[in-house]
Amino acid sequence: MADEAMDDGMAGGRRRGSKKLIFLVAFAVLLMVGTAAGLYFSGIASTLLGKGDEKTETKVEAPPPPPRVAVFYDDLPDMLVNLNTGSKKSSFLKLHVSFQIESEDDKVKIKLVQARITDTFQTYLRELRLEDLKGSAGLYRLREELLMRVNAAVAPVKVDDVLFTEMLVQ
Repeated sequence: MADEAMDDGMAGGRRRGSKKLIFLVAFAVLLMVGTAAGLYFSGIASTLLGKGDEKTETKVEAPPPPPRVAVFYDDLPDMLVNLNTGSKKSSFLKLHVSFQIESEDDKVKIKLVQARITDTFQTYLRELRLEDLKGSAGLYRLREELLMRVNAAVAPVKVDDVLFTEMLVQ
């Protein structure tokens, strides 16, 4: 009977020992997999394996083009129009504008349609009221309207900006 008790104790000890061994092996494998994943995602693994030493090609970009020189068209005559006041009192607007254009070649093209530009501007300016020209917001709206109208008149030439060189409201 003592032998049987001894056999049961050894069999139980082997079972406990084999469970501990399986647990330790599983823990070691899990630790190695976790370490490998951590090294891979942090980028250290590629450096350790020598893949991080590869030289990367750097692209040499062309230098940016030089800034464009602003070209201005100043040959439009002064415009003098009476404003729409709605009363017997007259108000006048005297205006001289310059156009910022893209190239010197566009000056000749604008000169050919200068009469159309003047007509378009005068037609629009005569319908303005004194209140339309008040404040910086009024001048901004006027500039945007004139820019839209001049680009329609001189197409396919592009006018970048309309600049007020003289403006008098009386």
